Amino acid sequence: MGRLATIAGPVMLLLLCTMCTQALGIKDGLLPNGNFERGPLPSQLQGTRVVGSSTAIPSWTTSGFVEYIPSGKKQGDMLLVVPEGAYAVRLGNDASIRQRLRGAAAGHRYSLTFSAARTCAQAEQLNVSASGQSGILAMQTMYSSNGWDSYAWAWVADADEVEVVIHNPGVTEDPACGPLIDSVAIKTLNPPRRTNKNLVKNGDFEEGPYIIPGTKCGVLIPSLTVDDHSPLPGWMVESLKAIKYIDGESFAVPRGRRAVELLAGRESAVAQVIKTVPGRRYALSFTVGDASNACRGSLMVEAYAGRESTKVAYESEGKGGVPKRAVMPFRAASARTRVVFFSSFYSTRSDDLSSLCGPVLDDVAVVSVRAKRG
Repeated sequence: MGRLATIAGPVMLLLLCTMCTQALGIKDGLLPNGNFERGPLPSQLQGTRVVGSSTAIPSWTTSGFVEYIPSGKKQGDMLLVVPEGAYAVRLGNDASIRQRLRGAAAGHRYSLTFSAARTCAQAEQLNVSASGQSGILAMQTMYSSNGWDSYAWAWVADADEVEVVIHNPGVTEDPACGPLIDSVAIKTLNPPRRTNKNLVKNGDFEEGPYIIPGTKCGVLIPSLTVDDHSPLPGWMVESLKAIKYIDGESFAVPRGRRAVELLAGRESAVAQVIKTVPGRRYALSFTVGDASNACRGSLMVEAYAGRESTKVAYESEGKGGVPKRAVMPFRAASARTRVVFFSSFYSTRSDDLSSLCGPVLDDVAVVSVRAKRG
């Protein structure tokens, strides 16, 4: 019995540590008070400005000119609308919000999703950072008709405790001018793997950032992001404008639960570098459709693989029509082949004429084609 007790002690301790680690692990979804529905005490507000304490908003630490904005708040002739719930925060001059998270796994990739809306400044931007990594998200182009867009940004954790920061680096004459922030969420991104059936990683786009339920606007993957820190594992956004990550709950998706929408013509491109054997023949296949978001008209996806290219036209009624499958053969010229997709031009939704839209890309695959024997 004594020996069993001696062995059982360390085993139980190990199990308890494992359970504690799991309990403390970062869970996909909204951060604590990520929708800002719990706000400061009345004594910590001066009008809408948060004053008196950097921890006045529960679960968050603030700095600079931060406002707690109720939905329907008027600013001059402008009505400030909150996309989810009744409250959001506004980051004025050099203002930031931050939250410390425990339970991260060092070396793992995480994606932050949040909704943002431009207010009185025309060229607003946000600096998002965590684990010593940062990215600037420009907000010159708004892609939705209600003024709110959801953005994703990813990073690799360097410790089990990380601090995520959303900062408005801008300084304007009106210190209150700045973007509204709401619905901040996180997701652990699983590294995709190539298979013997498909050389493209995450070709079905099932692995990607958290999509906030009920937002119905998808998530923008920022421009010029590289694969190492992309919120869309395996893929790079090699363009000046973002692409949109969409789900089957709010959009028409050709296959599976997720896909991407190419929003801004040639300025909205997604790419991946795959391993190939020089001289060997391959076939690139992919599916084109529409998102059932009133994007009507003639759409077209251009695809490139090595020295080959193809264009796939799609006539859209904006109601989620029958997807079109395309196949393009190519011969690899090197050990690395870049596969690129973009739309030939962009369109706007027919119901409001203000939201950018484009063709949907899904189910991308590259397979080796064996030569037929004579």
